[in-house]
Amino acid sequence: MMVLHRGEERIEHRSFMDLPSFVKPGDLLVLNDTRVVRARRFSDDGMIEFLVLENLGGNRWRSLVKPGRKMRAGATTTVDGINARVMEICADGSRVVQLDAELNLDQGGDVPLPPYMRRAADAQDQERYQTVYAQAPGAVAAPTAGLHFTPEMLKRLPHAFVTLHVGTGTFAPVKTENISEHQMHAERFTVSTDAAAAINKAKRVFAIGTTSVRVLEAAARQNGELTAQQGSTDIFIRPPQRLHYVDALLTNFHLPRSTLSMLVSAFAGREFVLRAYAEFIRERYRLFS
Repeated sequence: MMVLHRGEERIEHRSFMDLPSFVKPGDLLVLNDTRVVRARRFSDDGMIEFLVLENLGGNRWRSLVKPGRKMRAGATTTVDGINARVMEICADGSRVVQLDAELNLDQGGDVPLPPYMRRAADAQDQERYQTVYAQAPGAVAAPTAGLHFTPEMLKRLPHAFVTLHVGTGTFAPVKTENISEHQMHAERFTVSTDAAAAINKAKRVFAIGTTSVRVLEAAARQNGELTAQQGSTDIFIRPPQRLHYVDALLTNFHLPRSTLSMLVSAFAGREFVLRAYAEFIRERYRLFS
């Protein structure tokens, strides 16, 4: 675990098991309890792959489809015996797919492992590619900073859960010359009454993962206090913006040119983060999961 002390711009190398020593009295860890669903589906003839992203209501789903040339508007196939028709092609290339019956994302299909794993998902991945505290089904990717925790460590630390259902847009590279023109995909989030109360009482908020940061920075407040709520956010945090509601952050290393690395730079300072990445390369740290 690389520790960046922002005030002194000092870096030290520790073990993740040392994390509790950086949690101060009055701190509250805020974790994202989303659960990855079996969102990767194949047509019954095995010719078409779907990555189911979002339920639009009425058994209509926004999905990524491969190969796209075979699934133009009006094209049909079957998935788990359910008729599926492409109703619309969205600007980002995803499809709005109408199903004739409800699709159960708890059964059948595969967990959508990240492409860099370079293997197909197996039965064990339904639990392995989850945090130990995953509860609310709806994500197509795990909030990877949370993968480091064990139940034993979590019991030792004061914590609260929020939910943000991670979508593929979180990981999309920024391709526009002007980063302010990059469009984030909205992701659904929930803050419970208990979580809001605990966060409001905390002396310092210690966010676990960038998805927790997105909830904390985007959620509505009344008189300066977080309120219980459900909503969606397409917040894009990047320099020179500052984080207003997060005091400490645990995150994995992210790809350059990603919105995630820009969020970390907004928190810790661009030049300091670039220096940390140079050390990351020298010390052979690992990216992602």
